[in-house]
Amino acid sequence: MNPILNRQRTTLVVVDVQEAFRNVIDGFAATVDRCAVLVQGARILDLPILVTEQYPQGLGATVDEISIHLEAIPRLEKTAFSAVGAPGFDLAGRDQVLICGIETHICVSQTVHELLSNDVEVHVASDAVASRTPADRQVGLDRMRRSGAVLSSSEMALFELLERAGTDEFKAIQRLVI
Repeated sequence: MNPILNRQRTTLVVVDVQEAFRNVIDGFAATVDRCAVLVQGARILDLPILVTEQYPQGLGATVDEISIHLEAIPRLEKTAFSAVGAPGFDLAGRDQVLICGIETHICVSQTVHELLSNDVEVHVASDAVASRTPADRQVGLDRMRRSGAVLSSSEMALFELLERAGTDEFKAIQRLVI
């Protein structure tokens, strides 16, 4: 497992950041903000992005704060908790995933564990995942880390993917995180 993300190997996976969670998730606004930053950063860095929606007929669509940055990126509908089984879920030959989304201890965790069992290196943007309770979020993070996922932050991950300063991409990413 490489503790550093590599942009030629990484896909961003955004799990179930949907409207129905807005009023029940602890830290929802901050999580959405960090997920939106990751999506924008992935677009700047030309990373593949996979976005899932858990039963959108009941839980609604991906929130507007993120959707506005997803032009031409399809949403993968699912009913299984792990995103890996969603129709269209394909890492396109990449073997690292940077993951964010909701809920840390359910859909994010089950996705992370399935990816790990498929020999994919997984980095969890810990400031871009949330659950209904802080305790559930923490249990999810602890379990994923013990299972082999690398805990990171959105800013740490984006700067790892950048690798160096002094580029137009660096300037664009810097504007996102400051």
